[in-house]
Amino acid sequence: MLLTSFDPFVQDFDKMVQRTLGWAENTAPRSVLPMDVIRHDEDVVLRIDLPGADPASIEVTADRGVLTVAARRSEEYGESDRVVLRERVLGAFSRKIRLAETVDTEKIEATYDNGVLSILLPLQEKARPRKIEIKHSGAPEISA
Repeated sequence: MLLTSFDPFVQDFDKMVQRTLGWAENTAPRSVLPMDVIRHDEDVVLRIDLPGADPASIEVTADRGVLTVAARRSEEYGESDRVVLRERVLGAFSRKIRLAETVDTEKIEATYDNGVLSILLPLQEKARPRKIEIKHSGAPEISA
C-alpha cells in the first residue's frame, strides 16, 4: 500500500460520538480533514479540504515516513454577537498519513488554493511503472 491514514484516538472518538448521538454509520460526519488521493505514474497527489483555514497556520511536515498536516480555523465574534447555531468545526486540526518507502520525501511540494491544500508526493524512480521488453527466442520460422 502506498500510504495509509491513522489516528486511533480520532477513530475511537468518532465511534463514541456516533453511538452517543445515535448516528447511523453512513450519516455521521467524516474526517475534519477530508482527503482525496490521486495516483499518477510518477507521483501521488493528496487534496485536503481546509476551507476557512488561516494559510499562515497550515503546516506540512514529513518525518520518519509520516506526513503530518496541521491547520487552525477560528472565528471571532463581537461582544454583542450571539451564536444561534454553530455547525462549522473550529479549532486546531491535524492528520497523519503514513508514507510508503517509495515516496521521495526530499521533493514533497505543497500548495494552498481556494481552501484546498494539494500535496505532491513524488515517487522514487524504482517505484514508477515501467514497460518490460519481451525478448524473442530467435527460433527460425517454419514455412510449409
